[in-house]
Amino acid sequence: MSRTKVVPIPVVGRHTVNAYLLLGRRPVIVDAGTPGSGRLILDRVAEHGVDPADVALIVITHGHIDHFGSAAELSRLTGAPVAGHVADLGPYRAGRARAPHLPTGPMGRAMDRLPALHVGTEPFEPEVLISAETSLADFGVEGRVIPTPGHTAGSVSVLTDEGELVAGDLVANSFMGFIPGKPANPPFHDDPVRNLASLRAMLALDPTTLHVGHGVPLRPERVRRWVQREHHRLARLQAAGRLVTRAADPEEA
Repeated sequence: MSRTKVVPIPVVGRHTVNAYLLLGRRPVIVDAGTPGSGRLILDRVAEHGVDPADVALIVITHGHIDHFGSAAELSRLTGAPVAGHVADLGPYRAGRARAPHLPTGPMGRAMDRLPALHVGTEPFEPEVLISAETSLADFGVEGRVIPTPGHTAGSVSVLTDEGELVAGDLVANSFMGFIPGKPANPPFHDDPVRNLASLRAMLALDPTTLHVGHGVPLRPERVRRWVQREHHRLARLQAAGRLVTRAADPEEA
């Protein structure tokens, strides 16, 4: 079995927005950054000795613009197909995230006022449709794509056979990575309770590391402690009737 190496690809700042390169028998890219960052991602992939033409697959973890912004561009530049979950086909086909965003706290409310968050990008149609756990073995990586809904309806994570979890926005570093190593919610969740259930399910698989879209890798034991606190916080919000979630899209449920 070929060991898979997980390599962060910073797209914005040092770790404010990350894509990832999975190096196995063939390379796979996870996430596509913000609009217009396709060539930057490929330049950084090439720094690790990867010919863009060798990329076997581009996996998009969910339908937010900072994760699928350059998916169409990357696919065109590499010739690789794109994989995405069927429940986020709406944003992928529209080239725009679902609105309104549902902030998880003050940072999300502040970010929601930024025009850059609401831009569109080139739409794309995933050639590899995810609706259940899917092996990556045919694409040269010993691992699997696992649906982890909650952040968006179509959020997915990638777990390598060695136990490294590329978690998208299941969890983040505090303040979009400006407080490294401290688990926190990302600025938005469509359904915080469902997201927390997905995160718990991934932690139950005993990952060795959580690689996230915003910030540095997180230690599982620290995330587990945060999950307990977050569970109690959400329970209080639910009891007070203050927890807002997005209804499922009937066309993509």
